[in-house]
Amino acid sequence: MKRGFLAELRRRNVFKAGAAYLALGWVVVQITATLVPALNLPSSLVPIVTWIGVIGFPFVIMFSWIYELTPEGLKRESEVDRSASITHITSRRLEYIIIGLMLVAIGLFALDRFIPRRVELAAASHEAQTPVPSAPTSSVVSPSDNTIAVLPFVNMSSDKEQEYFSDGISEELLNLLAKIPQLRVTARTSSFSFKGKEIAIPEIARTLNVAHVLEGSVRKSGNAVRITAQLIRAGTDAHLWSQTYDRKLDDIFAVQDEIAADVVKQLKLTLLGEAPKVRTTNPEAYALYLQAVQLAWQGNAAAFQQSDALYRKVLAIDPRYAPAWAGLSRNLTNEANYGLLPNKEGYTQAREMAMKALAIDPDYAPAHARLAYIADGENDLAGAAQHLERALELDPADVDVLRGSALLLADLGRLDAALALNETVVRRDPVNVSALYNLGYHQRLAGRFDAALASYGTVLSLAPARAGGHALCGFALLLKGDAPAGLAEVEQETSDFLKRIGLPLAYYALGRKADSDAALAALIAKYEKDGPYNIASVYAFRGEADKAFEWLDKAVEYGDPGLSEIVAETLFDKIRADPRWVPFLRKIGKAPEQLAKIEFKVKLPQADGAAASASAQP
Repeated sequence: MKRGFLAELRRRNVFKAGAAYLALGWVVVQITATLVPALNLPSSLVPIVTWIGVIGFPFVIMFSWIYELTPEGLKRESEVDRSASITHITSRRLEYIIIGLMLVAIGLFALDRFIPRRVELAAASHEAQTPVPSAPTSSVVSPSDNTIAVLPFVNMSSDKEQEYFSDGISEELLNLLAKIPQLRVTARTSSFSFKGKEIAIPEIARTLNVAHVLEGSVRKSGNAVRITAQLIRAGTDAHLWSQTYDRKLDDIFAVQDEIAADVVKQLKLTLLGEAPKVRTTNPEAYALYLQAVQLAWQGNAAAFQQSDALYRKVLAIDPRYAPAWAGLSRNLTNEANYGLLPNKEGYTQAREMAMKALAIDPDYAPAHARLAYIADGENDLAGAAQHLERALELDPADVDVLRGSALLLADLGRLDAALALNETVVRRDPVNVSALYNLGYHQRLAGRFDAALASYGTVLSLAPARAGGHALCGFALLLKGDAPAGLAEVEQETSDFLKRIGLPLAYYALGRKADSDAALAALIAKYEKDGPYNIASVYAFRGEADKAFEWLDKAVEYGDPGLSEIVAETLFDKIRADPRWVPFLRKIGKAPEQLAKIEFKVKLPQADGAAASASAQP
């Protein structure tokens, strides 16, 4: 009886009809999954189509059992004479259909898995903006093979709000590769400056001076993640390697490790130690962490507030995730610097967060770098040096650590070493506005005004609205002796604080004493407690020593972090011969003999990723 029923199922082509339906359903689902992100359709469409297919399957089985295809059309099987039945012909047709659908399915699989997804990436970047200006270079050398830039991976999720995830994965991969000493990796700010711009890979590589580029896409839907990565040799625009990873969110850390390992393999690097691994945490916490990091890059009050809240959510889930503590610490110092928090409150909380990160992992370089930054701002230069040396030992190629080291060198009065390190940072991160900003600042302190103006000019071409660009350009012009041009720059400044500092300087340089007095009074009225150091620098520039020292004492009283810059700041040149100058420096721990005792050595990373020994001693 059972054998007879199965034979009847075969005769009526029920099995083949079911197989054809399943093959057709698989093809439809795959096509839908591809078109949904490309056409920006709701991600819920894929499961809807899948469920429709599932629901339809039993009806297809019932239909093929009840009905039969005849030369006259569909008829109920019970109405068809067995001698006139053409089920054997229908069976052959169904076989052809199944074979055809399977070929289509195999083709879709191969297209999705093995063909580089350049078309997908190009389609996703259709929202082109103005190309990024090339960074200034005094001399261009061909990059070595062990150089790479990680471009921001394209968000292929239907939900544009998931872009933080694709950006975050890209940044995490960049940070992971940067931990390989034999590899020079372009820093995040330069790599991400090309986001959404229609610029050819060879041109990007020339701007960043790298031999290879890693690009890709990320598609996230619920707990499912698809990451496509491809490594390109920039000189020929040839693909060296491409791979697609379909994983659950729980496996996201393993995927990043695999991509880094594949890059190392393709570049034929011989690692001196173990390959670096991604720091793992709860997948939900990790997604929140990536969002917090990307929000913080926006650098405004609302974004910092949201970022802080997300970091705290991460820590509620995983209180031992050191990167979240360090990220929160970084936010708090930035909020204090931008006037969103009182200096003492912001720096005190930031220190607590960084210390918690180190309590979890004493070898976490970003936490040491953060504590160094805080110590520098609080005039503890010896403490800053200790933390930075430890950070450099742990992660010698980290651009933020190198930038912090250059700032400390300048604060120690070692401008030549600071400039050399800044120039190295700019070579590694050529369109990093912050790096160029710091380079211009140190060039101005060293009296290299034309070079400083060139650096600030690049800053303003890359980020016209960057706070401080016009003001510091104006300061360089004033010190160079071009007061009219200096005033013109100061008047274009977007930061109210820096503009108010620049106006009394420019008016004084132009001989407009009354205007300078009025502008200085306005500066004091608004920023007495937030800018006593800067007020002192204005009085010093005007040659009013008594007032300058009065406000320097207030800067000590109010804990103004600007005091960290006093040793090299040329605005104080007119009062350096005053007998009160050295005793004041000694009071805050910055007299020449005190600074000379602070040892701080830096190994300058070369352009090819190797390190050249260089002493940062006076």
